[in-house]
Amino acid sequence: MKAARASEYGGRRAAVLGKPVDHSLSPVLHRAAYAELGLDGWSYDRFETDEARLPGFVAGLGPEWAGLSLTMPLKRAALALCETVSPVARSVEAVNTLVRGTDGGWHGDNTDVPGLVAALRERGVEKAPEAAVLGAGATASSALAALASIGADRTEVYVRSEARAEEMREWGRRLGVEVLARPWERAAEALRRPLVIATTPAGAADALAADVPDLPGTLFDVLYEPWPTPLAARWAERGGALLGGLDLLVHQAVLQVEQMTGLAPAPLSAMRAAGTAALGEARTSRAAPGTHAPRVGRRPA
Repeated sequence: MKAARASEYGGRRAAVLGKPVDHSLSPVLHRAAYAELGLDGWSYDRFETDEARLPGFVAGLGPEWAGLSLTMPLKRAALALCETVSPVARSVEAVNTLVRGTDGGWHGDNTDVPGLVAALRERGVEKAPEAAVLGAGATASSALAALASIGADRTEVYVRSEARAEEMREWGRRLGVEVLARPWERAAEALRRPLVIATTPAGAADALAADVPDLPGTLFDVLYEPWPTPLAARWAERGGALLGGLDLLVHQAVLQVEQMTGLAPAPLSAMRAAGTAALGEARTSRAAPGTHAPRVGRRPA
């Protein structure tokens, strides 16, 4: 399906949907891209929407709408609204991007997976035959897909229950990666692998900071608030290569901007600078007595 290009409308609209969505950094990133690309008539907003309201919301959008970014809990529900779906979104059964085609239909894609790959490649990680994943949620399945695309034959996944372990083994079978499920009690072992992707919620992996080895490899901790996490801070102190949630968020947003506007390349540097500034401002505001900063997020959703 052909996507509508930026030049076809003087003003286009896009937005991020989810529940909750007030924490999302997506408006900051997309608006920065529009400014850099000279798309003065474009706007990007946020709307709190749950799974029950999603079909009606999307059905009511006019032709000025170029695309939507989707956070939890909408990524699976959006599959039913797509006229076409990319292979990567189909492989992980999750759509985080809806793009309006010139025929009015919606194309569903998942930019989390290639965003992970792009962030790793930016730091020189081109292949990962051996890696470990901490956690077993939606981001963990995207991590498995990303690892499969850069040559991982087997991946250790550290989880808290056998049910989660079986879920990750099933994802591995679907994605062509052998998943070796390990109990969370052994998670310190993961830190000795050349690449570790931490997909756990804030605080869940903090205790592992004490187990970071003397010569760590690469850690990709998908959290971006709070940052750095204790694990990430200790990793950096020991001289390991470090990526955070903002790296993932920016790279996946770059791909969304390119698809929604039809303009490439999207301005990665400007988007990253805008995201870094927004996080810094929020942290400064929270530190000031008597102030309440807007929520800016925990991890890419």
